[in-house]
Amino acid sequence: MDDQEKVNVGQPINEKNIEGGTGQVLAPVHLEHVDHITSETEWKHMLDDAIAGEANEKSLHWREALRLYPKATFWSFAISLCIVMEGYDTALLGSITGLPIFRQHYGVYSGNEAAGYQLEPAWQTAIGQASTVGNIFGIFAASWFQDRFGYRRTIQGSLVLMTAFVFIVFFSPNVQVLLVGELLCGLPWGAFSSSAVSYASEVTPVALRGYLTTYVNLCWVIGQFIAAGVLLGVQDRTDEWAYKIPFAVQWVWPVPLFLLATLAPESPWYLVRAGKLKEAERSVRRLASKHESIDPTKTVAMMVRTNQHELDNAPGVSFFDCFKGSDLRRTEIACVAWAIQVLSGSSFGNQGTYFFEQAGLSTADSFKFNLGQYAIGFCGTCASWITMTYMGRRKVYLRGLSVLCVLLVIIGALAVPSKQGLTGAKWGQAAMVLLWVFTYDFTVGPVAYCIVGEVSSTRLRGKTVGLARITYNIVGIVAGILNTYMMNPTAWNWKGYAGFFWFVSCFLCLVWSYLRLPECKGRTFRELDILFENKVSARKFETTEVSLEVEGGHA
Repeated sequence: MDDQEKVNVGQPINEKNIEGGTGQVLAPVHLEHVDHITSETEWKHMLDDAIAGEANEKSLHWREALRLYPKATFWSFAISLCIVMEGYDTALLGSITGLPIFRQHYGVYSGNEAAGYQLEPAWQTAIGQASTVGNIFGIFAASWFQDRFGYRRTIQGSLVLMTAFVFIVFFSPNVQVLLVGELLCGLPWGAFSSSAVSYASEVTPVALRGYLTTYVNLCWVIGQFIAAGVLLGVQDRTDEWAYKIPFAVQWVWPVPLFLLATLAPESPWYLVRAGKLKEAERSVRRLASKHESIDPTKTVAMMVRTNQHELDNAPGVSFFDCFKGSDLRRTEIACVAWAIQVLSGSSFGNQGTYFFEQAGLSTADSFKFNLGQYAIGFCGTCASWITMTYMGRRKVYLRGLSVLCVLLVIIGALAVPSKQGLTGAKWGQAAMVLLWVFTYDFTVGPVAYCIVGEVSSTRLRGKTVGLARITYNIVGIVAGILNTYMMNPTAWNWKGYAGFFWFVSCFLCLVWSYLRLPECKGRTFRELDILFENKVSARKFETTEVSLEVEGGHA
């Protein structure tokens, strides 16, 4: 890119001074017919384009948006497929301990013939959480690479690392090396988890944003479903390939995903933040249909306006800036919304096979139930697109948490007759877990991705999404440790009684969501900026109107 094409939009612009006619020299902003904005007239021309672009975007119905931006939908789908790998590994590590040959190779004899070989609770916890720890460091690194190189290159580099680190897991001779391999694999997964949500929220118009950010959850479910299918296929093997084949499957993804990332357009929002407005216009053209008359100038002008508005109010882009001013509230919402995925009891889903076994089902039945729960989760996520269309994010979240609370109480209550050996109670617990999985993937699971992708400011999106995912991982580590001890027969051995513990946690999440979670459906990023700056309460977000002409200070 030559020097004339790359421009500096990194200085705050006070639009009130423009309206007052001071005639000051403004930060240069390149549009299709304007090389540099150096006067009041040129800025107002850009502002008119921005208002028109935002009005067009808000008026789009999802069907029309899909017709105008089919490529944006495709590329968002393609980049989000990276999450399939993370979902696969999460389900794999949670359920592979259900393979007797895996426990025999990496565990110790429990001294109980019925329990057989078991991983020591400390090692089971460490292996289960190693990738999560790596995930945290990967997110920190990815946020820097995203700001410097963009989403595409960050994902490409992560895929290369992923290919290398799987070798360590595959050839691990003991539990210690397996731990190191999982820790390293967590690094690129951290990059995937933060990049996919941010990319999906930035390449799609408002009307499609909810569907394509929640699609990230569907990719998780797809990965989990594949893991369950692979484990079901190898459960009868009695050699080391019973667990090596599932590890080897992870080499399938990187090459095709690398090619897709190479061909994908970069996020136009990232290009605007980097001052590459010509490239941003080209990116918008690539995301739109060739057969429709899309004016990328107006779309990019809308992005420039939002970017400059955020610069005026909060010019910093560090992690510390996520905790200043109105961004503190936005960071809180993103972090807690993602943590609720864990706090609502998702450990039941992530350790499905192990839970079913400890509840008293056979290994074969446990793996079948595990496969079924991910198929149910897939259907639930797809169904969530319908409810979000008519109900928005907040209502779906609140009602979903309410139902999850009830189901967790039932799971805990059924542990009483199950402990007394009643076969029907064991199957009842398994059925309630499946219903919990459907409800979770129908409500809380996918909607959390949508909330995190929408709620942050555009300039701090990578950092906010990263902090939210780190919060999710830290909470996940604690929950994973607790859940392992709850379920392991050589530790606390709570089994289904764990449902009572997660009920309390889920109920507290419901209270927070009612008080703090706003409705972001149908809002442009500029509107969200203004609503947060004006400290509009969560329960009034949906009904508060924001003028297309307002620049801040008043909604």
